[in-house]
Amino acid sequence: MAGRSRLLPCLCLGLFGVLCWVWVSFASFPDDQLHLETLDAVDRGAFQPQSALSDMEFASVATYRGPGNADRRSNKELPILLWWSGGLFPHFPGDTERIDCATSSCLVTSNRKVQLYKRTTSIIFYGTDFRAYEAPLPRLPHQTWALFHEESPMNNYFLSHGPGIRLFNYTATFSRESDYPLTLQWLPSLEYLLESVAVSLEEKNRLRKEGLAPVLYMQSHCDVPSDRDRYVKELMKYIEVDSYGKCLNNKPLPQHLEDTATATGEEPKFMNFVARYKFHLALENGLCPDYMTEKLWRPLHQGCVPVYRGSSGVADWMPNDRSVIVIDNFPSPKALADFLKRLDENDDEYSKYLDFKNHRHITNSHLLEALETREWGVNDMSKPNYLNGFECYVCDQENARLAAERAYRKAPKKNPPPQPKMASNSHMGCPLPSPGYGDVQDLPANDGWLQIWPQDYWQSLDQAEGLESLIRHNESDPSLLWKHIQNIAVSRARGKH
Repeated sequence: MAGRSRLLPCLCLGLFGVLCWVWVSFASFPDDQLHLETLDAVDRGAFQPQSALSDMEFASVATYRGPGNADRRSNKELPILLWWSGGLFPHFPGDTERIDCATSSCLVTSNRKVQLYKRTTSIIFYGTDFRAYEAPLPRLPHQTWALFHEESPMNNYFLSHGPGIRLFNYTATFSRESDYPLTLQWLPSLEYLLESVAVSLEEKNRLRKEGLAPVLYMQSHCDVPSDRDRYVKELMKYIEVDSYGKCLNNKPLPQHLEDTATATGEEPKFMNFVARYKFHLALENGLCPDYMTEKLWRPLHQGCVPVYRGSSGVADWMPNDRSVIVIDNFPSPKALADFLKRLDENDDEYSKYLDFKNHRHITNSHLLEALETREWGVNDMSKPNYLNGFECYVCDQENARLAAERAYRKAPKKNPPPQPKMASNSHMGCPLPSPGYGDVQDLPANDGWLQIWPQDYWQSLDQAEGLESLIRHNESDPSLLWKHIQNIAVSRARGKH
């Protein structure tokens, strides 16, 4: 994943402030664990592109105490939340911090030495990094698992299977069904959508007469589960497409833009270049309900029309019922191409797709409510970013669970035990990858896509079932995963699984 920006603490705090922070961090653990070693630097390259975290700003040492938080416990009394993914800890500097959330407080840390502590009540995992063969085993009965996964489903299909997602008690994913939804992570604000059209229709028509294609395709990540290149290749038989990047390239980028061709940021020269096109082919790298990235929102921001394939529920989030062209609404690439040609030749009909630039034409109350009520912001310092927001969600949930357990132990006849919480398949629920065009049975056996993504999908199910078996048998060695997978396969072959 691309490097993350950080908010540096003010230099005027000086050495005294830093030493105070170190003392608070280390004093938060039991006395026999005061001398914690700093974790080695981690390889940030494990994080893939296509994440809104790229430009996110993280909380500094100072925390915000919610109006309902009356938690006055010392650090040594607080439950601990452990961020398991070494490359992702949403605080700077250090590896430990107290967080004061809406209704309660916790300690958060990235130091794995606290894994077996009784006070470590929850482990937070970053989905892209989660590996069954590296899971913290044995899974302790007093600990919950929390999943943060805002990235593409292709990064870890383990999480798209029931046995995998059910291992987690709390989730923050792109799905609206998750506990802490991140569906609109790539949409900073309503104002982002309302931004004036970057290139006028008159200018776009002039550029068309000079030879600019009506359709833009800009991809350099080619072999992906959605198999988008196969569809675009077929579409290009029927309509002119300017294709930049490494995938289906038929036109070179200007030299000054080559370094920004795959950027998820919004460098002005790059944005001005792509804004000249009437239509942007916006095909996600993975198909999953509610997985929508900058490929969709950027052309809407610029005043271009996205030709979209990705989330099956995309219409639920659009500003109105005519702002995006959904590929799957057309029976064939030719039918889509014919429709785009008609719009290209009819200014009045094309302009209707940009009516939402007038606030009065945004008719989707669901979208407006979601933007208004979400508690996290995108580089909005008046709100927490969604990483800090999710850890506070877990903190408040864990404190509520622990309080319910204490009440039950004290008076079991009066107080019910806390009900176990478990994620469901709807918290990710990404389907088996299918060809971008045509039927899978028509593909040759040596097709590159066929040899990778369907196999990856089913192998991830094997790993999910294997880890579930490890936990059920209270194993402490994750390397036994392969043995458990083999045993499941043998059992299934015998009709016993």
